[in-house]
Amino acid sequence: MISISPSVLAADFANLERDVRAVEAAGADMLHLDVMDGHFVPNISFGMPVIAAIRKVTGLFLDVHIMISEPQRYLEDLARAGADGITFHVEVQGDPEETIRRIRSLGMRPGLALSPDTPAEAVLPYLEQLDLLLVMTVVPGFGGQKFRQDMCPKIETVAARARQLGLDRLTIQVDGGIGRETAPLCARAGAGCMVAGSAIFGKEDYRAEMEAIRAACAGA
Repeated sequence: MISISPSVLAADFANLERDVRAVEAAGADMLHLDVMDGHFVPNISFGMPVIAAIRKVTGLFLDVHIMISEPQRYLEDLARAGADGITFHVEVQGDPEETIRRIRSLGMRPGLALSPDTPAEAVLPYLEQLDLLLVMTVVPGFGGQKFRQDMCPKIETVAARARQLGLDRLTIQVDGGIGRETAPLCARAGAGCMVAGSAIFGKEDYRAEMEAIRAACAGA
């Protein structure tokens, strides 16, 4: 079964509690929170106070994707705010193995992300240490971009290596332009978790949209 992680960045921030509770009631598997520092990516989104506020109103797994140049500086703060999983970028500063160890030592699940211009080979050495591998199908840091189908071979490469290593617990996640039409392409390539923003929060019926995405993936 495909899991869905609605991207909070696309929610109505004037009614954030309402939207978070609504997607939870509609059957979301987790919540995707994009934290941007204005350095690794040009935009700034939100930080610890918003994560902590969301933590208070939902029992969903908080799937936090940090687009931050120095991730190790913020791991303890993210843990205190209530993050359940931290996905950081392979392109940032620091030793990925050390960052992965620190995330796990703080009781969170480690994930690694790679941007469109980064080859799959950059993350393959770390797969056995991860719970999640995020393939960006748009340039990180901006919403509303068009899905890049040329990222599907990258998903296939990661999925093939995960099978080769017997990594049943590794979730391959995709983020960027995901909806009814594009999610099946990713599922066919080997992804198991879809991050969707406007494709869910931009619709009136969250449950119907998530069910439609799952159904489309099941038929892929």
